[in-house]
Amino acid sequence: MNLTEHARIRSQQRSIPPVMVDLLLQFGTTESAGDGANKMFFDKSARRRVQAYFGQIAPLLNQHLDLYAVVGSDDQIITVGHRLERIRRH
Repeated sequence: MNLTEHARIRSQQRSIPPVMVDLLLQFGTTESAGDGANKMFFDKSARRRVQAYFGQIAPLLNQHLDLYAVVGSDDQIITVGHRLERIRRH
């Protein structure tokens, strides 16, 4: 996991543990964010993948899956945050 300084600070400020960012990178859905960057988040299918992988302990993670990350074209995580609204797909 390659975080920029900005992403590291935001992760700490927003109380997002590194393990959740790792799960997001492994199971999350990717969508273009413009300028070569991608937005990663847990949609319904990503949550199902987490459920299938973790089985019985997955319900403990559900409350922590409302996250997003913006990943640059150089595979560095630019920022992370809590998803407060639905991500609209165009």
